[in-house]
Order: sequence, then C-alpha cells, then structure tokens
Amino acid sequence: MALELRPNCECCDRDLPPQSTLARICTYECTFCADCVDNVLTNVCPNCGGGFAPRPIRPTTEWRPGLSLAKRPASTKRMSLSYDRDNIAALSQRLRDIPPEER
Repeated sequence: MALELRPNCECCDRDLPPQSTLARICTYECTFCADCVDNVLTNVCPNCGGGFAPRPIRPTTEWRPGLSLAKRPASTKRMSLSYDRDNIAALSQRLRDIPPEER
C-alpha cells in the first residue's frame, strides 16, 4: 500500500506537491508543512499526538514496473484540521517536551 501523498498542509493549506521536501507526516499520514510543524505544532500532531518525519518522495520515473508517481498518483483530496487552534495549542503545550518515542 502506497502513501496517499496528501496535497496540502492541514494547518495553513500550503500546497505540498508530491516532490515537496517541506512535507511532514505522522504515522497516520496527517500532513503538514515544515514551518507549521516547527513553529505552530512544535512537532506534536494535533490529531494523534505523535511526532513528524519528512514525507518520502515518490519517484516520477518508473524504475520498477508499476512503481512511479504516474502509476500510483498522489491524492488530490485536500485536508484540514479537525480541532480549533486553542485545542491544538493546548495539546502541543502538554506534549511538546515529551519526545515522540515516549508519547
């Protein structure tokens, strides 16, 4: 199963095309830009409480049969936050000093 490669930051709605090196994801593929992860969310996913990692880049060239961006395209469904900013800030404040591997 391939990653969805969601097209936008769920916080600021910044476009994050499949080749973006600024995309960050949590274990559930919640997708945010590096700026929001660092400066708004303090590396706390507002949906699950986990941390973030850089989203991998899917190759545009089909180096192996059936495995490329053309064969397995990125999602076009834009996502947005499920919680309001105050709720997100409270969760980030509570969890930001706990390393993701210990949450």
